[in-house]
Amino acid sequence: MRVTPRGGRDALTAGTDAHLAARLAAAPVDGAANEALVALVAKHFGVPRRAVTLVAGQSARVKRLAIAGDATALARIAASLYAPAS
Repeated sequence: MRVTPRGGRDALTAGTDAHLAARLAAAPVDGAANEALVALVAKHFGVPRRAVTLVAGQSARVKRLAIAGDATALARIAASLYAPAS
């Protein structure tokens, strides 16, 4: 996940083939952006916050997250970000 803190609004979008992209309104201060990212991902994927774990990249723009849940459903939701807009 490539994160842009202070991006004006919270949004999860398609990134490159390697990662999704997230824009966060929160500043990268005292973990606020990481908390906002976890909340955004949990909301988008329809899982509780406790199901989303920041695995790597606590202070980097590129982060690795783990999401607990049905792998097929989570993959479908992630793929929908790359679907062409109708």
